[in-house]
Amino acid sequence: MAKIDSYYYNLLGKEGQKAYYAMKEGLLAMKDSFEVPLLSQKELSDIYFMFRLDCPEIFYSVTFRYKYYKDSSVVELIPEYLFTRDKIKEHRQAMEARIEKLVRPAKEMSDRDKELYVHDFLVKNVHYDKLKKEYSHEIIGALGNGVAVCEGIAKAAKVLFDRMGLECIVALAEDDPENGIKSRHAWNVVKIDGKYYHMDATFDNNLSKEDIIRYDYVNLSDKQIFKDHEPLVWKVPECVDGDHFYYKEKKISWTTLDEVRNRTKQAVKKGRHLLFHWRGGYLTKEVLHDIFEIFSEEAEARGKKVK
Repeated sequence: MAKIDSYYYNLLGKEGQKAYYAMKEGLLAMKDSFEVPLLSQKELSDIYFMFRLDCPEIFYSVTFRYKYYKDSSVVELIPEYLFTRDKIKEHRQAMEARIEKLVRPAKEMSDRDKELYVHDFLVKNVHYDKLKKEYSHEIIGALGNGVAVCEGIAKAAKVLFDRMGLECIVALAEDDPENGIKSRHAWNVVKIDGKYYHMDATFDNNLSKEDIIRYDYVNLSDKQIFKDHEPLVWKVPECVDGDHFYYKEKKISWTTLDEVRNRTKQAVKKGRHLLFHWRGGYLTKEVLHDIFEIFSEEAEARGKKVK
């Protein structure tokens, strides 16, 4: 298996890898320009995007210009930086300190607990940036400013997982303007106990409300995630295991109304929120009505009301 931070590098051919490496080294050194192999504009743009998915700690350049020279086998690539050199150094130090502080409490956790630790941090502490500022696509948005779009959230997850020694990839899906999907979407593929799973902290971030964290998109298989996610731009490892879906593993994925009633009784008795997943067939109006009846009956039995 390749190094954790080089998944997309290994999808490239020889010339693409040379360009990837030159981009990475050039941006780490904050160079004004550097040479890369002669490739098409699309190839260069794709590689620039791919290496930044692999290396989210390079958050300070999101685009570039380039110059071709006649009869040359190389291109001069001129990156555009979001900040001045001094500001980049300052932000780098701040991000490094922030990452280290966040990772420290999780170092001795199991892989599954590390995954939930990062998921919960992103759900509770990052707000989705509807204005979609440039930095919101990078870790500085999620970890520095507490605002990000899906790309920034997925990159933040990756940089934290990388530091924890957990293999993680940022997955990128196509847009579909004809069906109202105007932009690409990013999430993570995480390797837990030798198997790959999809984790979409952005979708759970949008679903979670009133301090109740949702786990609808934790440890999904390909079959589960692609029910409402578009096809990928670049392939990721297959995720075939659907048995460790969060709600199923926590035994709060129910198939009968008896299970709903039994756990509702417990929740009412303890005064807790009740979060569960229904997989007992289609959630029709009739089934939903029956579930709400159970909530009301069990609440009233203890002199309470359901909200």
